[in-house]
Amino acid sequence: MKIKFIFIVLIGFIFSGCMGVSSKGIFGTGVSVALDPRTVGTQMDDSIMQKNLTARILIKDKKYLLAVKSKVLDGRIFLTGKVENPEEKLQLTKLAWETKGARSVRNDIKIKEDFNFKQSAKDILITSQLRTALIINKNIKASNYQIDTYKKKIYVYGIAMTSEEKDLVISEAKEILDVENVIASIILVEDLRIQKE
Repeated sequence: MKIKFIFIVLIGFIFSGCMGVSSKGIFGTGVSVALDPRTVGTQMDDSIMQKNLTARILIKDKKYLLAVKSKVLDGRIFLTGKVENPEEKLQLTKLAWETKGARSVRNDIKIKEDFNFKQSAKDILITSQLRTALIINKNIKASNYQIDTYKKKIYVYGIAMTSEEKDLVISEAKEILDVENVIASIILVEDLRIQKE
């Protein structure tokens, strides 16, 4: 039983490693700019905001380098990760709002608890399963989505080409075994400030 569990965890790590670049989409590297519905100017603005916010978070404390992730999408800031106490969460929210050009801030940072290997392995497996499902589904541009899972809750960020695609992504996430909740921060292309022509 233990060997089977360790095998599943290793498969999860392999899948998340293999598909990491292609599934990072608009938030990562290795994806063609042509797949991104934002204009090059908007992408550059978001990239500058991202670097500015990351630098300010690191100046606040270097421990946030691995503990906190930030994503900027069309001027909207998304924060995920884990911190020691609620005060840190509030400080990071304030930093995000103070970033020049910020239109909104979504803070999904959690307060740290004792590390649970079994829970972490399950979260990795859930993320890998959803990444695979999005890649297989031909009606979804998988490269436009970022997925994070924490305590069986899936956080999905990205840009959907249509409301049908947005619904499909959420539906795929809800079908994953053991998922307790799906928190979707998916923007429709039509809601972007400036789009590609």
